[in-house]
Amino acid sequence: MSNGISDELALAIARAPINAAIAAAKLVGRGDERAADQAAVDAMRAALNALAIKGRVVIGEGERDEAPMLYVGESVGSGHGPELDIALDPLEGTTLAAKAKPNALSVIAVAPKGGLLHAPDTYMDKIAIGPGFPEGTIDLDEDAAHNVKALAKAKGVSASEIGVCVLDRPRHGAIIEALRSSGARVYLIGDGDIAGVIHCAKPETGIDMYLGSGGAPEGVLAAAALKCVGGQFQGRLVLRNDEERIRAQQAGIEDLKRRYELNDLVSGAAVFIATGVTSGSLLEGVRISRGEVQTHTMVLNCASGASMELKTRERVQ
Repeated sequence: MSNGISDELALAIARAPINAAIAAAKLVGRGDERAADQAAVDAMRAALNALAIKGRVVIGEGERDEAPMLYVGESVGSGHGPELDIALDPLEGTTLAAKAKPNALSVIAVAPKGGLLHAPDTYMDKIAIGPGFPEGTIDLDEDAAHNVKALAKAKGVSASEIGVCVLDRPRHGAIIEALRSSGARVYLIGDGDIAGVIHCAKPETGIDMYLGSGGAPEGVLAAAALKCVGGQFQGRLVLRNDEERIRAQQAGIEDLKRRYELNDLVSGAAVFIATGVTSGSLLEGVRISRGEVQTHTMVLNCASGASMELKTRERVQ
């Protein structure tokens, strides 16, 4: 187990995001982000605590004083079994769920102890591409146009055939303008940058690159997915004030300006699991009808190389 997580255990862990997605789905479209998030948190905690693992949350819903959220440092599982680091977002895209918009997910990444970076709850500048390109094709420290040109060259296409996913935020105005000036297609998303990064590894989405700043915890989760399927990821913490710098130091970050590569964020053989809450480009959402609930989940395991798709059908509890 020290070298990775078995497919059998990965499938058992999948019960956590599946249950969280079902719980959140019952509140989709209700306009109450907090209630949907809390329902997902409660369901995920209960499922994790039923597992024969000795788990520790390294990326969660908040610090200890914010319990009953799944807080950083919380122990989960039976306390017996493999020691695991756990990064989770029981409801990635709370606004998406509250407004019944696409691509809300329940997400978890798990690795043997010490395998996931304890990223502070701050922003992170990110750039990501999918598999099949020479190492160093992208560079976080280069501008957007340079990275589009470099990726187009590596792919053997013109810049006009490169699709870039960016969070639709005012802070990304200059990046969006530079990307369009380079000839690239820009895919703007309202929320959910974990899905945005994963899109890079799925050619059918038309997205080749993810660029911009988003949550650092989400960066680790997305990196876990990319590590399992191949791809490149670079990130650097964006610390806007003394409070955020202190938060990073308390998380064990010594070099506050460090550029993280994929294996810095996820050093262990991780498992990444996501269940759709609302239907989107990655997964179908939860469907509840006539006393029956259906779910759609992806399970990626770095250790075994497995890429599994689960579709469950069960009675509504």
